[in-house]
Amino acid sequence: MTETATPAEVAGTPTLADVAALAGVSPATVSRVINGSARVSHRARTQVERAIDRLGYVRNRAAPHGRSIALVICEDDGRVFSDGTFARLLGGVRRALGDERELVVMVAGRTAHWSTVPRYLRGGGADGVLLVSAYDVPCVPLRQAGVPVLLCGRPLGLSPLPYVGVDDRGGARAAVDYLVRSGRRTIGTIAGPPDRATGIDRLDGYRAAMAEIGVATPGLIAYGDLRQASGEHAMNKLLDRRPDIDAVLAASDQMAVGALRALRRTGRRIPHDVAVVGFDDAPIAGRVRPRLTTVRCPLEELGARMARELLARIAGAPGRNVVLDTELIIRDSA
Repeated sequence: MTETATPAEVAGTPTLADVAALAGVSPATVSRVINGSARVSHRARTQVERAIDRLGYVRNRAAPHGRSIALVICEDDGRVFSDGTFARLLGGVRRALGDERELVVMVAGRTAHWSTVPRYLRGGGADGVLLVSAYDVPCVPLRQAGVPVLLCGRPLGLSPLPYVGVDDRGGARAAVDYLVRSGRRTIGTIAGPPDRATGIDRLDGYRAAMAEIGVATPGLIAYGDLRQASGEHAMNKLLDRRPDIDAVLAASDQMAVGALRALRRTGRRIPHDVAVVGFDDAPIAGRVRPRLTTVRCPLEELGARMARELLARIAGAPGRNVVLDTELIIRDSA
C-alpha cells in the first residue's frame, strides 16, 4: 500500500470505497472482510485491515449489524403506497433474504431528489442495493458508491448494471396469439409509457405478433400512463379511429379496467364484441367484472430472485441478467 496521504485521511471522513482504494482491492472484498466472510485471502484481509486502521474507518451503524440490503424505489410516495405492485415485490425480497440480511427500504422519488442514496451507500449504510423504477437514474454515482447494485427490470439502452426482469415481450406476444386463436383480428393495444423498457417491450411483442399474422396496425395503437383514467381515454381514442376493433391488449391491468369502462359506455359487450386483456395480474384483475384475462408477472418471484442474485454478487459472483417467464391467465374478459 502507498504511504502517501489519501484525500480521505485529509478530510477525515473515510468511506468503504476509500478503504478499497488504499488496500488495492474491490469494495466487495472490503465488505466481506468487515462482515467476517471466509471467502477472502489472507493477503487481501491483511491489506484491508491495515487500510481500515490507517484511515480510521468506522462503518455506518445505520445498517443493523452492518449486514443490510437497501431497496431503493425511484417513484413518488403516492404511487409507492397506493400500488400493490411494490408490496408484492418487497414481500418476495424480504422472504428471500430471511435472516441473512436486514432490509432497508428507501423511497427516493424522481431522479431530482435521489442524490442522498449514493451518499448513504458510500457511508457504509448497506452491503448492496436493489434499484426499482430507475428509468433514468445515472449509473456512475451508484457504481462509485462501492457496493453491488442490481436493477429491477431491463434498463433503457446500455447499462453496466445487471438486472432481473420479466419477459414482457413474450408475454405480449402470447396474449395476441391467444386472441388470434380466439378468432379476433382487429386487435388494438393500449401501450405503456414509451420512456420505460416495460412499455417498449410490451409494445414490441404486440407488433411482432401482429406482423406474424400479416395485420397492419394503423389506428390500433394508443398510449397511457398505466393508470385507469389513461386506459379509458386511450380506449375512446381507439374506438374513434377503429370502430371495428374486436380486441385490445392493455399494458397494465389498471389501464385494462379503464378500457372496460369506456367499452361499456359505448354499449360494447365484453368479450362478445370486444375482448380485453390486461398485463401484470394485479389483485384488481380478479375483482373487476368481467374478471380480467391478463398476463401474469411473477412479482414475488421477481423480488426473491433479485435478492438472491444480489447476495451472490456480494459474495463475489459476477453480475448477470436474468429474465423470468410470464404466464397468460384466462378469465372472463377474453
